[in-house]
Amino acid sequence: MNKPWQVAKYLTFDILAAAISWVVFFVYRKAIIEPQRFGIDIPIEFNNRFFIGLLLIPIFWITIYYITGFYKNIYRRSRLIELWQTFSTSLAGVVVIFFTLILDDFINNYRNYYELFFTLFGLHFSLTYLFRLIITTQTIHKIHQRKIGFNTLIIGSNERALKVYNEMNNQILPAGNKFIGFVGLENNNDSLLEKYIPKLGKFDDLIEIITKYNIEEVIIAIETIEHKRLSEILTVIENRQVTIWGIPDLFDFLSGTVKSNVIYGIPLIKISNGLMPAWQENTKRLIDVTFSLIASVIFLPVFLVLAVLIKISSKGPVLYKQERIGRFGKPFHIYKLRSMYADAENGTPALSSENDSRITKIGKFIRKTHLDEIPQFYNVIIGDMSLVGPRPERQYYIDQIVKRAPHYTHLHKLRPGITSWGQVRYGYASNVEEMLERLPYDMMYLKNISLYVDFKILIYTIMVSFRGKGK
Repeated sequence: MNKPWQVAKYLTFDILAAAISWVVFFVYRKAIIEPQRFGIDIPIEFNNRFFIGLLLIPIFWITIYYITGFYKNIYRRSRLIELWQTFSTSLAGVVVIFFTLILDDFINNYRNYYELFFTLFGLHFSLTYLFRLIITTQTIHKIHQRKIGFNTLIIGSNERALKVYNEMNNQILPAGNKFIGFVGLENNNDSLLEKYIPKLGKFDDLIEIITKYNIEEVIIAIETIEHKRLSEILTVIENRQVTIWGIPDLFDFLSGTVKSNVIYGIPLIKISNGLMPAWQENTKRLIDVTFSLIASVIFLPVFLVLAVLIKISSKGPVLYKQERIGRFGKPFHIYKLRSMYADAENGTPALSSENDSRITKIGKFIRKTHLDEIPQFYNVIIGDMSLVGPRPERQYYIDQIVKRAPHYTHLHKLRPGITSWGQVRYGYASNVEEMLERLPYDMMYLKNISLYVDFKILIYTIMVSFRGKGK
């Protein structure tokens, strides 16, 4: 599977549909509507307004589709759901275009407004859905022909797991699940499934198995007496970038948001690991990138001044780079203005404290004002971080935290942030104990995440920075 190519196909034809519908609509206005107003034929001239519209209109539509999450789960599409999504987004987008660009058109009577609106809507919706229907239908046929498959892991090796495997593997119209193997649990008879697919390891090896075999979907098949294991299983895999399915009688035991689904006659429950509605999640990402680009320009003079001060006040590089653990447990490098003397740790992880002798004079100032985090706007732009989210930690400290608070791993569902609820409350953690004290606030953010909460945290962060009361 080539997901970027599949997304590119939808993008290309969405842009083409938007452009064609705008061209035809422009000609319709000049050839049909305006002559009613002036009583003469109006020459069709492709002026600057036309070309500006031809450039901006497709960008407008692509932005709407991105915000509403159309380009996610690009291979798991339903033509019926796609019909409704295209209809509703087309209707909303045309309303915006109508009131911003068309309301001041030359018309003969108010009936022309309705004609303009429904003509643009009909053109845009029909062309957009036609192209999408062709692409989606081709993709579904490839899935049914087993040309496209999703690496799938079964957790459990009981009779129920065997039944799910047999029914899904022998479907006339396959759902695209390519069974790589299974992970057995205690008191399961592994020999039932080993006749068909290999055992890839034990439950303790689950994360390594998902990474090694590029697992995209997981089916949890456990017996009623094993339901106590469900929370433990979800703690391990729900924060990974995989789709999780459960068998129907687990419904009452699943925590969080779930929705019923049917895969060609095999009823499964999709356990959602999404935390925000798609439009909020994508809007959050747009705000992250836009704000970070603007902030990078605004703070560039401050960055340059601080870089000079750091360089002349102590030996060492201006920027400090360190590996942290990000979303879905993936490591990345975080960048900060150096606030400590060079080689302060000497290879041994050590957290800073308020009166830490390793912190330089300029370092104390930039840490209190959070100006040391200016380079992290780069981390946000490239997608490693968000403006708001749990602070990323090093694996060394995560291992210590998880021993006392296993639920910490749920934070890996989110992009780590420059600031967080816990950061506003506690500032930099000086030890593991303070990390654990900060954890409830990050968990509250996880359960209450929204754009509204993000804005409140950003406001409090700005207040702390201006007051110089950061820790």
